[in-house]
Amino acid sequence: MDINEIVGSHNLLFVTLDTLRYDVAVELLDAGRLPNLARVLPKDASRRPAWEERHTPGSFTFAAHSAFFAGFLPTPTTPGPHPRLFAARFGGSESTATDTWVFDEPSWVEGLAAAGYHTACIGGVGFFNPANPLGTVLPSLFAESHWSAETGVAARGSFEAQIEVARNVVAGLDEERRLFLFVNVPALHQPNWFYLDGAERDDSLAAKGDTRESHAAALEYVDRHIGELFELMSARRACFAIVCSDHGTLYGEDGLTGHRVAHPLVWTVPYAEFVLEAVR
Repeated sequence: MDINEIVGSHNLLFVTLDTLRYDVAVELLDAGRLPNLARVLPKDASRRPAWEERHTPGSFTFAAHSAFFAGFLPTPTTPGPHPRLFAARFGGSESTATDTWVFDEPSWVEGLAAAGYHTACIGGVGFFNPANPLGTVLPSLFAESHWSAETGVAARGSFEAQIEVARNVVAGLDEERRLFLFVNVPALHQPNWFYLDGAERDDSLAAKGDTRESHAAALEYVDRHIGELFELMSARRACFAIVCSDHGTLYGEDGLTGHRVAHPLVWTVPYAEFVLEAVR
């Protein structure tokens, strides 16, 4: 699609499902365990909802999001070059095309603000926690930013708390104002053991009791509530949405736990972009 026809007329929503693995995302979608995401994800050649397989530009949250906001979203795994949705204006860019939205600011967050959008960030993981100086870097790109213990990684109801913050953001805006909302969802990130019935924290393990199964259970938790976010962002006008992972994570594969390592399960991420039609 030509993003130039979107910017200025639609709300924009960017959701990063922090650490979500591509294999888990595909498995749950194919099994019918993500009904709310299945309603909006683009269809594949067989007319079934599908995630797009892409490669992330960073193996951990700060690196990936720094690239994302500069316009380098996850790259398709097929041979390129692949035109980007958003790109800073600079000479020689092979991924800037006629249907790329080009901005003069350092990030497309700031570019959208210059184009009249209200920009808001609802953080999740520690890189969005303003209690530490590094945690102010990414949120500072936005006109409005939020983080609390209730929206953080240790809160079992973190995504529900983020949606409540989003409601307040929307309610505080004039109805004619376009909104770019970014939500970093921490539920998939460790700790996630508490989303799986019967699981317990185990400090003797590298993953502290988290497993691939609890990672999947966390994604099901997010799916149960993400429809509320979609409805909120399309209540006043159509909304262009991007939902993806920033990187994957490991649960003992090849003897590795976590991320920030060069492993296929870390670099390969699910990605989707779609338009939510206006509710009214």
